[in-house]
Amino acid sequence: MKKVLVLFVLFQSFVVIAQNEGEISGKIIDSKTREVLPFVNVLVYGTRIGAVSNEKGEFILRNVPLGYNKIQTSFIGYKTLVSDEYLVTKDNSPFITLELLEDSTQLNEVQIQAPLFKESVDSPLSLQSLGIAEIEKNPGGNRDVLKVIQSFPGVASNPGFRNDIIIRGGATFENKFYLDGIEVPVINHFQTQGATGGPVGIMNADLIRKVDFYSSAFPANRGNTLSSVIEFTQKRGNPNSLNTRATIGTSDAGITLDGPIGKNTTFMFSARQSYLQFLFKLIKLPFLPTYSDFQVNIKSQLSKNSELSIIALGAIDDFEINKEVNDGETDLETIKRNKIILNSVPVNSQWNYTVGASYKYFAPNSTHLFVLSRNEWKNKAVKYFLNEETPANLLLDYSSKEIENKLRYENNFVSNNKIDFNLGFNLETAKYTNSNYQKDANSDGVIIYDFNSTIDFVKYGVFGQVSKRYLDEQLGVSVGFRMDGVDYNATMKNPLNQFSPRLSLSYNLSEKWMVSSSVGRYYQLPSYTVLGYKNDASEFENKNGLKYIQSDHFVSGLSYNPNTSSKITFEGFYKGYKNYPFSLRNQISLANLGDDFGIIGNEAVSSISEGRAYGFELLAQKKSYSGLYGIASYTFVRSEFKNSQGRYIPSTWDNKHLLTITAGKKLNKNWEIGTKFRLVGGKPYTPYDLEASSLKDNYDVQNGGILDYSKLNTKRLDTYTQLDIRVDKTWFLKKAAINLYLDVQNIYASSSKQQPFLLPLEDENGRVTDPNDNSRYFLEEIESTTGRALPRIGIIVDF
Repeated sequence: MKKVLVLFVLFQSFVVIAQNEGEISGKIIDSKTREVLPFVNVLVYGTRIGAVSNEKGEFILRNVPLGYNKIQTSFIGYKTLVSDEYLVTKDNSPFITLELLEDSTQLNEVQIQAPLFKESVDSPLSLQSLGIAEIEKNPGGNRDVLKVIQSFPGVASNPGFRNDIIIRGGATFENKFYLDGIEVPVINHFQTQGATGGPVGIMNADLIRKVDFYSSAFPANRGNTLSSVIEFTQKRGNPNSLNTRATIGTSDAGITLDGPIGKNTTFMFSARQSYLQFLFKLIKLPFLPTYSDFQVNIKSQLSKNSELSIIALGAIDDFEINKEVNDGETDLETIKRNKIILNSVPVNSQWNYTVGASYKYFAPNSTHLFVLSRNEWKNKAVKYFLNEETPANLLLDYSSKEIENKLRYENNFVSNNKIDFNLGFNLETAKYTNSNYQKDANSDGVIIYDFNSTIDFVKYGVFGQVSKRYLDEQLGVSVGFRMDGVDYNATMKNPLNQFSPRLSLSYNLSEKWMVSSSVGRYYQLPSYTVLGYKNDASEFENKNGLKYIQSDHFVSGLSYNPNTSSKITFEGFYKGYKNYPFSLRNQISLANLGDDFGIIGNEAVSSISEGRAYGFELLAQKKSYSGLYGIASYTFVRSEFKNSQGRYIPSTWDNKHLLTITAGKKLNKNWEIGTKFRLVGGKPYTPYDLEASSLKDNYDVQNGGILDYSKLNTKRLDTYTQLDIRVDKTWFLKKAAINLYLDVQNIYASSSKQQPFLLPLEDENGRVTDPNDNSRYFLEEIESTTGRALPRIGIIVDF
């Protein structure tokens, strides 16, 4: 730490600082008519720096403080608006288009200062938002957008480096992600198929403007989810000049370009390449990951009343094992742990992309939205016994592909009596292919899966939402529905079987207090690995009786806003699950799986599993104002699913206690410091079946312990804590801005004990046989821990 701070000081001594002001320009329009609005008051939020828009609705703000700024607008007859955050440097002047909403309650006066928190009649609770400054400077996040979500209430995370998002006791695959309104199924590098977790997020924070996080009360136009909807909004390229951002971090390097490509069209492009394989080889880790990704957005104002947005993102991932990791190693415990990883982790490669376009047309009384997208994901994994690549040693040869084409239409309009309508439909085609050879073992012995599968689907849905405020805007009411179907079997084909109603109510008790409630029934299609599974008779065994997974949400909450930049909320929630896939071989709910690498759901299941998750959340949040920001949240959550005997037992996601405190402060001379503390209750786990694990036939296939599912989740890990620190220093030069940062994850090297490994004893001839039973190995337990201090140094240059 001291060396890095010295580096900051030395670097600063060689830099000549330019003046400390910049500019922001833009225009202001009516969000409905798209007409420009002249004579609107514009302020840099939190300052007295202001201007008034001219006859063309244009404005220029000068002497703007360098760094991230928000803009506030106020105009009689319109709602006061506070914009998202924009980075201002000496050489980069953002251009912003601000869209104002009419407000009949402000015909005679304007609101002096608008709140910084998003309000929605459709989703009056269980909705959180973060801006770009909070994303970029999040301690321990290493500029990974998904790690920022771990600061929200109700979000559990695993110790270590993975990005598993566990929301209010729900499994990791119960979340859906959208980028500028387009669904992105693969959100992580090396993503677990059948779930959503992975070690590194694909999205580049350089292109993200803000994140909206829904843990319930989902809008009706967002379907096929049970636990959360996470919306990413991208920045718009600068229409006046070409800008460049270069980043170099501990794990990867990247470049981002943005600027104009026509009079009314802008672009943003980013590409990143990792060099983790060199670092991991240097510090002698048994696995060597490599990844690269790209991201593009193009936004075009086709006419006054129409606009087009195009996005694209993708990734290429390769994961190899470091067979030479034990060369020269002398520590016996390290050698043993490396052997376990070498013998059990497959060689893996993935690639994926999502491309999409959204076209928006503003009619006199409505807005029409057309969204078209395509995504593809290829996943391949190979494993040989003791990594000796001969046909007889083959344990796994898996190759699959998921392809989706999606169309969604929405019509938004407001009736004469101020009722908001959102109506639409979606249509999708999908193709799933799977070539699978796998040896697997459990307490019943070894089984071989060997099949080739190709299956096509057509998915469809309709939705609608109606919202209105009553009693002088004090009471908000929103009613919505969805119906979805897929031509997989007769039950799922009928959309009436997946009728998904929802209701949200909110009431302003005073200017600062609000009470809210929501109830809804949500459905999610089981993963393609479940839908595409074939048995030994080459039949799609899961077709008979498989259903959409159902979850009923009941949420109530109370919120208090002491001022425009702070809020305190309390929410209680209950989620009831039905029709969850239940593994026929292992006799467990698939709700207990998904927090590790591999494939989830590639087996015979039945839609009979039931579960529940319930608890409460406390949140105190302060948005960045006067240089101080922070989030403190506590969640008590229980997650339980029925076992094979029909009794509720803790699920894998039953963490009980979640506490997160994130805070940051902007200091003088463009220094900034932030810290994040996390406490996560220990999750349950299943002990080993030692008798089955020691059998040679089983162990040579599994290369690890076999779980005793008759004792499902009867053990529990210890609670773990983690403290992350981040320090930033920014220099604003005449032609560039340079941000140097130190980001330390788990600064006090908190270690979390995990379930121990099982490893056969070895001598000079290899694995040692039990002298009393030639069919068994002698096994020993090897301690497994996760958690180490991970310092990261990076530099970001804007020019």
